[in-house]
Amino acid sequence: MSLSLPLSRSATFLTLSHHPSLSTLAFLFLYHSSQVRTGVMAMGGDGDARGATQLKYNGTGATGANPLDMDVNIWYEWPLQYLERPQADILRPQPGDIAWMLSATALVLLMVPGVGFFYSGLARRKSALSLIWLSVMSAAVTTFQWFFWGFSLTFSHTAGPFIGDLANFGFRDVLARPSVGSAHLPDMLFAVYQGMFSALTVALATGAVAERGRMLPCIIFTFVWATVVYDPIACWTWNPSGWSNKMGGLDFAGGTPVHIASGSAALAYSMMLGKRSGHGTHELNYRPHNATHIVTGTVFLWVGWFGFNAGSALSANLRGVMAAVVTNLAACVGGMTWCLLDYRLERKFSTVGFCSGVVAGLVCITPGSGYVPPWAAVIFGAVGAAGSNYATKVKFLLGIDDALDIFAVHGIGGLIGNICTAFFATPSIAALDGYSHIKGGWVERHWAQMGYQLADSICGGLYSFVVTCIILFLMNLIPGLRLRVDSDAEVQGIDDAEIGEFAYDYVELTREVVSDIDNESGSRYSADPTAFHHYEKNHIPMIDARMFGGQPAHAPVTFPQ
Repeated sequence: MSLSLPLSRSATFLTLSHHPSLSTLAFLFLYHSSQVRTGVMAMGGDGDARGATQLKYNGTGATGANPLDMDVNIWYEWPLQYLERPQADILRPQPGDIAWMLSATALVLLMVPGVGFFYSGLARRKSALSLIWLSVMSAAVTTFQWFFWGFSLTFSHTAGPFIGDLANFGFRDVLARPSVGSAHLPDMLFAVYQGMFSALTVALATGAVAERGRMLPCIIFTFVWATVVYDPIACWTWNPSGWSNKMGGLDFAGGTPVHIASGSAALAYSMMLGKRSGHGTHELNYRPHNATHIVTGTVFLWVGWFGFNAGSALSANLRGVMAAVVTNLAACVGGMTWCLLDYRLERKFSTVGFCSGVVAGLVCITPGSGYVPPWAAVIFGAVGAAGSNYATKVKFLLGIDDALDIFAVHGIGGLIGNICTAFFATPSIAALDGYSHIKGGWVERHWAQMGYQLADSICGGLYSFVVTCIILFLMNLIPGLRLRVDSDAEVQGIDDAEIGEFAYDYVELTREVVSDIDNESGSRYSADPTAFHHYEKNHIPMIDARMFGGQPAHAPVTFPQ
């Protein structure tokens, strides 16, 4: 058994046997030492990052050499340590890659409560907690589904063009074998990282039940939907055996499997649930109840998106660095764009508008984050935010009550991102990882890329929408799985009716009729205020300090009779 250490594309190779001779070791040591000492490297190749020498940067070019001609990661690799290790160890993924991917996994998990807080802030107060609960519970159910058979159906080594098989059912044989996503990562690490994507996608879609959906049917739906919708779409997009992957579709981090799929599912769920009571009247003409929750959720999402996009490089390399750069840039431009579009209407700056624009920019850059240069990220952010902003009107044209605008931000935002990737994908950006090769987009005169992107986007969106409708229609026929709460529970609020807890205990338990009139206009409480006393059930009486004004602080309190 031998190991080749490619140093350039000019066919310069050094071959190590399992028990190299002392002379060979001496030669290798002197060779590498001289290279490091002098900082000189024979140019003209893009050596494999796993065997290339870390050299002092030799100043070649303004950018450190062309990534299409050589692996620019070599300036940051340390191969001398491999000479002291057995050959089996040399073939292992680098500890830095594993550490980064574990960190990226945690960052993506952070996005799940971010979705919950974002949705909670957009909803009315009486349904705020249910959306936070639903985001984390759906993630938990989907994570189990991923372990049970989701990973196998998506990333099994023997998958077909549309879906995988059950070869890895229950994580069977999932451990140290190189994954289908990257030979640099073991199956187990790749599985747990991709599992976070599945959990996040489902959490995004479940916001469609806001303020009128039952929790139990929604949780069951998440398991079924992840199995028959997310897993096939992710398989054909990211598995090397998938039809879209083979065709040449470019989706770095989830434009179709995550955003278009979840946005289309949310639109279908909203349609199947029907409109909220009072939709189209002044009763639902309300502002988001908690802008602070929206900002908190946005921060969680923004930070987590670095693991989402940069982690999709599946290695600690310069391609991941570039993905992080364009991700942050698109988010910033998206926030500014949406904010300016809202400002032109009311001449006031909107915190909610800025946060919505940030998320729209992040969604749009997702499919192209590993393919486009920084200047293109500005276009992604601006076009993605503007397109999603105007797409919020689509629900009125369709007559569908998409309460949280999930389809506009994620469905349309993901579609715009896929289209922009067809324009701006650049081979030199993809090659930053040292081994990826693409033909590029329209900037490289690869005109067919637009067709690939549209085929992937349309198929993913339509498949998600149609299958979601079928799942929900069948579930609604099953006793006990009715999708929507009754009218009384809708007026009462989903937190009280379905969760039994509140986001704001004090406010809800002491809610007075005047508050109902001001904040919950049209509810059964405000309709007939004379039917109630001045406080609702579970009223907590307040002590008026004026009743005890003459007593010193240290004296025992005596209540008046």
